[in-house]
Amino acid sequence: MNYTSPLALSDQQLTITELKHQLALFSQYQIDCFHQSLPVSDLVLQRADYFDQLLSRLWALFAFNDTSDTSLIAVGGYGRSELHPLSDIDILLLTKGNTDERFCQKVSHFVTLLWDLKLEVGHSVRTLSECIEIGKSDLTVATNLQEARYICGDKELAHQLKLNIHSDSFWPSESFYQAKIDEQKKRHSRYHDTTYNLEPDIKSSPGGLRDIHTLSWIARRHFGATSLLEMSQAGFLTDAEYRELLECQEFLWRVRFALHIELKRYDNRLTFGHQASVAEHLGFIGEGNRGVERMMKEFYRTLRRVAELNSMLLKIFDQAILNQGEQTKAIIINNDFQRRGRLIEARKPALFQARPDTILDMFLLMASDSSIEGVSPPTMRQLRTARRRLNRFLCDIPEAREKFLQLTQHPNALHNAFSSMHKLGVISAYLPQWSHIVGQMQFDLFHAYTVDEHSIRLLKHINKFSDPKNREKHPICCEVYPKMIKKELLIIAAIFHDIAKGRGGDHSELGAVDAYEFCIIHGLSKPEANLVSWLVKSHLLMSVTAQRRDIYDPDVITEFAKQVRDEERLDYLVCLTVADICATNPDLWNSWKRSLIADLYNATQRALRRGLENPPDLRDRIRHNQHMASAQLRSEGFTQWQIEGLWRRFKADYFLRHTHQQIAWHASNLLNHSDIEKSLILISKNPTRGGTEIFIYSKDKAHLFATVAAELDRRSITIYDAQIMSSKDGYALDTFMVLDQNDDPIDEERQQRLIAQLYAVELETQETHIKTRRPPRQLQHFTVKTRMEFLPTRTGKRTLMEFVALDTPGLLATVGATFAQLGINLHAAKITTIGERAEDLFILTSDLGGRLDDEKQAELKAALIENVDNLIN
Repeated sequence: MNYTSPLALSDQQLTITELKHQLALFSQYQIDCFHQSLPVSDLVLQRADYFDQLLSRLWALFAFNDTSDTSLIAVGGYGRSELHPLSDIDILLLTKGNTDERFCQKVSHFVTLLWDLKLEVGHSVRTLSECIEIGKSDLTVATNLQEARYICGDKELAHQLKLNIHSDSFWPSESFYQAKIDEQKKRHSRYHDTTYNLEPDIKSSPGGLRDIHTLSWIARRHFGATSLLEMSQAGFLTDAEYRELLECQEFLWRVRFALHIELKRYDNRLTFGHQASVAEHLGFIGEGNRGVERMMKEFYRTLRRVAELNSMLLKIFDQAILNQGEQTKAIIINNDFQRRGRLIEARKPALFQARPDTILDMFLLMASDSSIEGVSPPTMRQLRTARRRLNRFLCDIPEAREKFLQLTQHPNALHNAFSSMHKLGVISAYLPQWSHIVGQMQFDLFHAYTVDEHSIRLLKHINKFSDPKNREKHPICCEVYPKMIKKELLIIAAIFHDIAKGRGGDHSELGAVDAYEFCIIHGLSKPEANLVSWLVKSHLLMSVTAQRRDIYDPDVITEFAKQVRDEERLDYLVCLTVADICATNPDLWNSWKRSLIADLYNATQRALRRGLENPPDLRDRIRHNQHMASAQLRSEGFTQWQIEGLWRRFKADYFLRHTHQQIAWHASNLLNHSDIEKSLILISKNPTRGGTEIFIYSKDKAHLFATVAAELDRRSITIYDAQIMSSKDGYALDTFMVLDQNDDPIDEERQQRLIAQLYAVELETQETHIKTRRPPRQLQHFTVKTRMEFLPTRTGKRTLMEFVALDTPGLLATVGATFAQLGINLHAAKITTIGERAEDLFILTSDLGGRLDDEKQAELKAALIENVDNLIN
């Protein structure tokens, strides 16, 4: 398919219908060329040239050429002659000021026609003095004007603009440089200062196209270099670095071009929903997610290379622009290294190639001197060269092994050294297993980062446990971590905990084997190696137990304590677990999870100190809770007779599964309740175990749980835990632990409205009507097979059901309605959301009160799968 140049179109062909047809032909031609693997640099230039022709033709149609006082200027990316399929077409109509009514009408018709053609046009009409005035006060405008390119109209006027924009008085080079550096820092912070977000932005993520633009803008402003080629000719880029940047830009452009083929509206985010189709456009194929994994690894590798070059070149610019080319005096550290300002540098030009283990010496020095913030450009260049020429992994060098172990033992290594080693590709050069997880995707909504970035962030979170300022957020970890004698064992476990992801098989077991071998070849003792290996193998044990098991069941605590075995391993595990959760997603750690982990840690610690052969007496716990609650109630003026009269209606399980504070709170309100036969709904004013407690007292009805779950879901309130109980005389005593949509307790202002809303639905007698919210956008791109597993219990009196499904709105209400439909009693629920997956635990009995038999389990499984499928579809 070919296309016609806009310059060849007659006036009669310049209708909206014909122009749309011509644009469609051109776009399809470009897509065909893209799929034929034509250089994308040619395509973006060709697209800019096509629109130059179109705008020039329309400029002539509207008779702008009748006057010699207006110029049409391309700015921004269009000014650089870089247009992707959905890129904005930013134009400036530069005028001498003769903006009479006839001129304004022409401009209006001109721009309206472009909009009618569905083009994303950004336009401004300004005089030369207005451009300069606005540009001086607005960095974005100044940057766009710096790339101004003449299209048609008054050439002399366009030339005057160029002279003014590139004069020293417009934006002094030093001010422009500093402003651009600040702008980049803010932009990077929006992406958590990492290239390894799972849904990265091709343009704005660290290492993205904008980092290349930043280099070009600064070079243009200070050195007058209008291209990467001119930067290399001026000596700021080596020929190899110039070719590398071009190669990186070409790849990122191909990804962006492919994404724009798929989208209908402008965007640069490589979301889960588009990664597969973009990979296909680029020729990355494979079973399942293999094609996407291969593309994304190449993508992250490219971002890292750009980020590395950006960091190095900006340091060179810093010296050239802010220090007028003068070098800071070097301070000698030892025979191999010196410090220049805040940067460390090698004293010999080929140090790393001659003695590769000295690479680790550099990071040990950085750990020992917190004033060293980075590596000097010449040393970065040397490191990049040495890294590529290594013919073996650094861990195969005995001297390097010794130094790596010293790093794990260094008190300040977690602060900066390990993250710098990762950014500069040194961990990959050291550890073969690490090189496999660099850029390793995680296809879920639970993780925010690639495997390698998650592991580095885990190390940073461990480091926070040394700071007393974090004691409120991490009380247990800040207590036990500083007392650990062998902190390096935790650090090694952190490095290896996810290192086997992407290999197939159980990553915990595979990683445990790697960790053990690593410890042995690095000179650790067998007991130390066994501890590290156990931590890697069991790194999910504590979070799974806390979030998906009934940790108020003594048998669960006993079983967990048996696997942990001693308090030392418990301390290591809690630190690894908390850091792992925090590093998975910035929004994942909350007061509810802190409460669950703390409860499990404290209960396990008590069990280990008491001895596993001495299980707790449940009757003692019930008596303790009743005694404490009774004392509080008597202090409020209630008599023992009133208290015991109420409690005689409750079953023993109620006193076992609630704290004495909860029992007293419930009883106080029930004893003051005017009509004991009427429903009562309470919401805790203060957070309970990190969440808000909702207590519902009502005549027990089969659909009560489902009704409440549906209403809370409709209000964007998440249930995390539920205790579903009934009194001896048929009243529900249901407790729900909930958080709002931000994972915070429900604020007091909203509580009264919520009580009224729950009264309204709770009093209805008909079956649950589940009104669902619209599913979040991201869920559309994920499928989770609905499945359940029935777990054995020690007593066999109840059935534990693990349930996994897509976490869609209305899910919990649907599950509850299914229980009611089949006459199954729900006693407790542990609700866990892991990204797009709901992984819940339900404690159930049959309508007669015992465990579910095989026939009932099969019936429940079939009904749940059918009902959940109907909800999702």
